[in-house]
This record gives sequence, C-alpha cells and structure tokens, in this order.
Amino acid sequence: MNDLPLTPRPSSLDRDAFISHFGDIYEHSPWVAAETWERGLTSAEDTPDGLAEAMGHTLRAAPAERQLAVIRAHPDLAGKAAIAGELTDDSSREQAGAGLDQCSPEEMARFERLNAAYKEKFGFPFVMAVKGSDRHAILAAFEARLPNDPAEERRTAIEQINRIARFRLEERVAKQTSDD
Repeated sequence: MNDLPLTPRPSSLDRDAFISHFGDIYEHSPWVAAETWERGLTSAEDTPDGLAEAMGHTLRAAPAERQLAVIRAHPDLAGKAAIAGELTDDSSREQAGAGLDQCSPEEMARFERLNAAYKEKFGFPFVMAVKGSDRHAILAAFEARLPNDPAEERRTAIEQINRIARFRLEERVAKQTSDD
C-alpha cells in the first residue's frame, strides 16, 4: 500500500493546493507542508513513504524552536482535550484506536499524573504514535521516556510525530482505495 500514489499526486499540485491537501498532516503545523513544497516535489513524493520522508526531513531540519512548536501543538494523550471532544479528527481516531477512550478512572488518573510530570520536566506534551499500541503500552512508554534528557526526548518526540504523519498519509491511501 505504501507504494500506491496519493490522490491528488503531491508533485502535481501548486503550493496552495498542496497545503490545502497536506497541511493538516502535522498537527496544527501547515508550515511543514509549505516548506516541503518549497524545497520541490518530484514523483518520488507521490507515495505515502516518499512524502512522509520529505516532510519528516523538513521537520528534522527545522530549528529547535519550530520543532518545539510542532510538539506543543499535540494534545495530551487521554487528556482534557480528549475528554472535552476538542481533538482534531485524526487525533480522536488515533487515540480511540489505542483504546484511550476506554480508560478506567484509575488509568485516567495515571495518565493525568504522567502528563503533568512529563510536561513539568520537558515543557511539552508526551507524543507517541499510538497506532498499533494500547493504553498499557502507552503508559509503559511514558514511564520509560520520563528519565530521558530534554534533547533526547525532543528528538524522540520528533520521530514519533514523523511516524504519526506517515500513518496519516498511509491512511489516506487506504481510504482512497476503499472509496474506489
């Protein structure tokens, strides 16, 4: 599926159309799509893998302040925004797919404690590509990553965000092929 083309093909789009179609791949951060387009797109970026790699490069190459802004654009996992129904459609689907909408009161309390401790230490929310995980694995990852130093954790969060973007692009192709 990763070699099936995205529709419309990214390399065929002008800047505004590209941002319109792919600006939401990175949570509230359309600049990633804009800068990726500005670097130039070829047919190599017309697949989920190709576009994910190009957009991931844009984010990895960005200054730390811009990276932190992208990290901070993500909601807490099983946090207040999820409870209030204020997540983007993609985030809602991703969190529900990992069972975060089915947490027990004890698990919710644990998520709240870990979210608070993580933000206190790093100054940004814990980000994890939750597709294929469940709430138990996510809680374990929270605890495993809390001892990291800030620079290491920023790099880890960026790689997790790039995984999320890849999953979102793959999902678009899957939806396209199921709609056909």
